[in-house]
Amino acid sequence: MAASDPEVDRLWEEFHASVNMTGEELRRWLLTDASGEEAFPAGGDVSAEGEHIVQLLDKRRTDVTSSDVELMERVTRFVRDELAQPRRQDDDWRRKMMRVGHDPLSPDSGPSDT
Repeated sequence: MAASDPEVDRLWEEFHASVNMTGEELRRWLLTDASGEEAFPAGGDVSAEGEHIVQLLDKRRTDVTSSDVELMERVTRFVRDELAQPRRQDDDWRRKMMRVGHDPLSPDSGPSDT
């Protein structure tokens, strides 16, 4: 992708604001039994999606592919939609969020539901 594409730049920033776990934190989480089922109900294998997110977190902005852009859009939309009605006391909801790299109990998670 072109380094000067403003849409990719905007999406990159939104993705990195939505994903508040590091690649290593996400990788460790996905390897635990606690991560459970897939986060994206309609899409593929959780390990494939999760690994793609981990790889994307390790990339430079100038190295993103069209597949990365699609993933950034999906993750950003998913996190935004889920945070619209936060359920921080719900362990299943937290696991679903963490499978895409967003820990809703982190201080930088977003708006409070209290």
